Amino acid sequence: MTALTLSTAAASGLRADAIVVGVAKGPKGPVVAPGAEAVDKAYDGGLAGILETLGASGSEGEVTKLPAPSGFKAPVVLAVGLGAAPEEDDSFGAEALRRAAGVAARALAGAKKAAFALPVTDAADAGAVAEGALLGAYSFDAYKDSGRSGDSAKNGKGPLGEVTLLGGKPRDAAFKAAVARATALTDELNRARDLVNTPPNDLNPESFAAVATAAGKEHGVKVQVFDEKALVKGGFGGILGVGAGSAAGPRLVKLSYTSSKAKKHLAFVGKGITYDSGGISLKPAGHNETMKCDMAGAAAVFAAVVTAARLGLDVNVTGWLALAENMPSGSATRPGDVLRMYSGKTVEVLNTDAEGRLVLADALWKASEEKPDAIVDVATLTGAMVLALGNRTFGVMANDDAFRASIVDAAEEVGEESWPMPLPEHLRKGMDSPTADIANMGERMGGGLVAGLFLREFVGEGITWAHVDIAGPAFNEAGPFGYTPKGGTGSAVRTLVRLAELTAAGDLG
Repeated sequence: MTALTLSTAAASGLRADAIVVGVAKGPKGPVVAPGAEAVDKAYDGGLAGILETLGASGSEGEVTKLPAPSGFKAPVVLAVGLGAAPEEDDSFGAEALRRAAGVAARALAGAKKAAFALPVTDAADAGAVAEGALLGAYSFDAYKDSGRSGDSAKNGKGPLGEVTLLGGKPRDAAFKAAVARATALTDELNRARDLVNTPPNDLNPESFAAVATAAGKEHGVKVQVFDEKALVKGGFGGILGVGAGSAAGPRLVKLSYTSSKAKKHLAFVGKGITYDSGGISLKPAGHNETMKCDMAGAAAVFAAVVTAARLGLDVNVTGWLALAENMPSGSATRPGDVLRMYSGKTVEVLNTDAEGRLVLADALWKASEEKPDAIVDVATLTGAMVLALGNRTFGVMANDDAFRASIVDAAEEVGEESWPMPLPEHLRKGMDSPTADIANMGERMGGGLVAGLFLREFVGEGITWAHVDIAGPAFNEAGPFGYTPKGGTGSAVRTLVRLAELTAAGDLG
């Protein structure tokens, strides 16, 4: 785990493997960003010219390494592109700082220590740099033999060991709070990434529940696990139906963080399909290899609740993890079967690969019984949402337009891409069933919206609710970018945490 400290020390005197500076894209070439004045001075004010000679432009994500100036204890200066230089002042946006810090941390994989001299004008900037660096330094190496000689940074060399944030004020309360927040948030977001990346032979509903239980004990979160016996007794037909074909039984996990000062209660519900084969409606070849990521919604909810506890937010947050493995077997639910859900409604299963909405439906109704002020469910729910919004943007649907807007705004604030999506009433009719109260499939076109309409049927009356479909950004199959690694990304964690913070502050409804 990468360590992070604040420092007011001079860059020249720090013992580190590299000094990280920012470079922006100016109208006439690269421009050295604030924070690197001392480094630039050591190059006799010629750092921008040297970088331009080396081909640097200051474009976002660009990395240029050069020997450190004479007299520096660090041997290397790493210049990272921040994108376009600000036109009116010297401030860069939080997301530009996060991404630059993440790129630098990835580029320095295997190094023991680096000093970041990026633009830091206030505590918020320090928090953004800290967050980006700690997320960018993430590496999932649990299944690699890192002891072999000759391993490269990409094949076993560990993440950057320590980040020293220059320009920070280690004795300033605001700076310390910003870094503490970034540390807690990234610890849990990276834990969510670990869960998403863990192969399904090691992560099933039971072992996921065990991880949640251990974390709850560590951070003061009450955890209740509903095993198969409890699910049968409670009548959780959706979760049981999805998990019926697997040797690994389903679970429903409740995580409860409470604050004595709380005036509001949020409930987060996460889809936790630890492996999705499609069930009897088997997925075609080429669509199974990444289905370990189908529990990313539950991982996000788990991380958000634990983060809220670690930050001591003045809001009650309950997380519900609907965990099952969707497998084909002689005991599996079949297309045409009818399930009686926890709410009492019956669902005709037309496609067993539309399983996420079934486990979520039971968890949503269970969450509704506590009458929270709002419920947000998070799920890798539909390929249709990926077709609509691509691989980096999640869709947001809700039964309240203002709440939907609040989630989109919160996502933008923390650097997650989202887009508001409608719930067209005319699509509801497509789920009418001659056999049951509702079918789990409707019209093919607009399938992501159909799924949202299905979930809405299982939200308690009068409760504000939103559905976040993270099917696109939850798992990055392309190369890493910014602070986002290949594989599990931790999508929606930061948005949920920000919602909790806004609610605690009384700024959200």
